[in-house]
Amino acid sequence: MSELKLVIFDCDGVMFDSKNANKMYYNTILSALGHPPMTDEEIEYVHIHNVMDSVRHILRHYPADIDKAERYRADLDYQPFLQYMNMEPDLIEFLNFLTPRYEKAISTNRTTTMRAILDIFGLAPYFGKVVTAFDVERPKPYPDALHAILNHFSVRVDEAIYIGDSIIDRQHTGSVGMEMIAFKNPGLEAEYHVQSFMEIARLPLFRGN
Repeated sequence: MSELKLVIFDCDGVMFDSKNANKMYYNTILSALGHPPMTDEEIEYVHIHNVMDSVRHILRHYPADIDKAERYRADLDYQPFLQYMNMEPDLIEFLNFLTPRYEKAISTNRTTTMRAILDIFGLAPYFGKVVTAFDVERPKPYPDALHAILNHFSVRVDEAIYIGDSIIDRQHTGSVGMEMIAFKNPGLEAEYHVQSFMEIARLPLFRGN
């Protein structure tokens, strides 16, 4: 790997423990349509997929309700679900560690909620580029978001690294040949594995920088 210039973050499962928020959000949609809550498998699915795919998945047994769910979701305020999101305790410390030496970006399968989350938690100033599933033709695991980020900063693939937690993230980085740091997922194939953000700061990538 060349000298590191850019650190790219996933949101859910990395910057935030948001599984409970996602669970509450999608169960609210199901309840509004008269359907039972998600199964454990469905909870895992929506945690790593974009909202469009997630709605189709949880309503796969009720295809006639998919359009209704999309209309309901479009008007559903995400603000009440933010209370169920927990920011990683050392995220701010790590972002300050990276600033100003490294560029910082986000590639996430979130859509319209990402901007509000960054503003509410005071994170927006840290990131020079944020790409959601709505910002590209093909969301993760396709490479479109990473290409957009690399082009924005005029950085090569071997000058960037991605912090992710799921197989979708591994496929995302693999689509462009980017190295990845697996966050709190020791079983995920990745070049590095960590349990906290400040553990990343001690990786060989950052030593002496």
